[in-house]
Amino acid sequence: MLFLENIPQFLFFTGKGGVGKTSLACATAIKLADEGKRVLLVSTDPASNVGQVFGITIGNTITPVIAVGHLSALEIDPQAAAQVYRDKIVGPVRGVLPAAVVSSIAEQLSGACTTEIAAFDEFTGLLTNAAILHDFDHIIFDTAPTGHTIRMLQLPGAWSGFLEDGKGDASCLGPLAGLEKQREQYHAAVAALSDPERTRMILVARAQGATLREAARTHEELAAIGFRHQYLVINGALPQSEVGSDLLAAAVWKREQAALAAMPEILRDAPTDFVPLRPFNLVGLPALRALLVSGAVENVPTQTAVSIPAVPSLASLVDGLVGSGHGLIMTMGKGGVGKTTVAAAIALELASRGYAVHLTTSDPAAHLIETLAGSLDNLTVSRIDPHAETERYRQEVMASKGKNLDAAGRALLEEDLRSPCTEEIAVFQAFSRIIREAGKKFVVMDTAPTGHTLLLLDATGSYDREIKRKMLNTSVHFTTPMMQLQDTTLTKVLIITLAETTPVLEAAGLQLDLQRAGIAPWAWIINNSLAMAKPSSALLRQRAYNELAQINEVANKYAQRWAVIPLQAQEPVGLERLQQLIHGTTPTAQL
Repeated sequence: MLFLENIPQFLFFTGKGGVGKTSLACATAIKLADEGKRVLLVSTDPASNVGQVFGITIGNTITPVIAVGHLSALEIDPQAAAQVYRDKIVGPVRGVLPAAVVSSIAEQLSGACTTEIAAFDEFTGLLTNAAILHDFDHIIFDTAPTGHTIRMLQLPGAWSGFLEDGKGDASCLGPLAGLEKQREQYHAAVAALSDPERTRMILVARAQGATLREAARTHEELAAIGFRHQYLVINGALPQSEVGSDLLAAAVWKREQAALAAMPEILRDAPTDFVPLRPFNLVGLPALRALLVSGAVENVPTQTAVSIPAVPSLASLVDGLVGSGHGLIMTMGKGGVGKTTVAAAIALELASRGYAVHLTTSDPAAHLIETLAGSLDNLTVSRIDPHAETERYRQEVMASKGKNLDAAGRALLEEDLRSPCTEEIAVFQAFSRIIREAGKKFVVMDTAPTGHTLLLLDATGSYDREIKRKMLNTSVHFTTPMMQLQDTTLTKVLIITLAETTPVLEAAGLQLDLQRAGIAPWAWIINNSLAMAKPSSALLRQRAYNELAQINEVANKYAQRWAVIPLQAQEPVGLERLQQLIHGTTPTAQL
């Protein structure tokens, strides 16, 4: 493997959700640790599943992986990091400053901006902490899906420049109070990230058009902020030897080869490795050790056939979504499970039934237009673009708050609005604006992968608490975005997953997080099921067999309503193929 040659101290695995970053990062960490290297595996994903992969609890402290000598792991928990950050700032002033001032500081530190800064603070500390750098030969970062990662990697320069210019002393005063002390740490982090002798960026993709295009965009964005030496790993490619007489396998292989042939030019010069599709679930040490080693395909187990109950079609779920003819429908789940595809198919079906539909996304790496590849009456499509929304928010604030300020005041306000915190506020406002439309039409929202969505919901919850506090002693009727999300007559959340161990566990965790926020998921959809597609290839048949336990887990333990979408022979792109997802059959399967 080219990406494993002459490895520097820092390795970053990044890419579109669902391409296998976590599996590759874990397998690489184990391989290096088995060779006697001291390795720290770090997840920067707000919805990390590294602990699930190893079958242990890791959390927000460096934890030895007992089963693997020389390996430790850490999951950066944004909420825990935010609490530590708040305590570090508020603790020293308690009993020193008036209670009202302390309360005001704590209030300023309650939002999503603080969460982002705190997680970022931990991330840069790993790049610069002398003790950690001494204790570990390699630090491997399993990052959040691409859009969130690009944002994280831009932050050292953004915050460093922001502080260098002497900004940040207005509305972000609370969250930024601790940043000034970290100026040297941020400069050192920028130096480490931009040095190819110390840092290697590994783009992970599938042999699919969408993930390769995403990798190309990521390549350009990373190059623009200093990461010019990048490696490419094509993960989970179906070996030609598995095609045989299996029509599904043949279609998948041809589809993958066509995607590779059409690979964006910018990726062609990158050092590239191929990791073949494996027949086993990538959970547990034996599977992870086998991932980077060539091996034979396992035989299909000889146990008694397992029957899947007949399942409802996606069309029947849409019948239940229609309700009063309007409302908010949100697809949520781990990256790469097909949220965008399912959201587009549902929006298309509702529009074809004559309803007005607004299809939108909060995913920074969304591909709605590419997925639809066409237009339909009654259907409008949009995207919450963080850059565009930030500029819109800046202009609105300058036009309102800056209207009566003098030149010095306007200059100070402009500086404050250049803070990276501003983007979080702007995206939340765009989210709130769009979901208000659900009172008159259908709004179908394709959300960002789980971790990023939870941060957005955290901002929604913070706003909800603030509004309720201010309106406590008034008789004015009001509805916050969180109250809309909690209203099951208005909002229906669809959890999208794959019939694999890690996606189902993460989806179950997402459901718990939503329930704690008072949001009840309406249905689960299992996407790209091999069990329902009935392959004959030995490798695909083994993977199909492995799905059965997860499908039964969803049906019997987690979901009130559920549906299964079979793996499609053709990539579900374009109006016709999306309609096939809705109306295609999902027969009972036996293996």
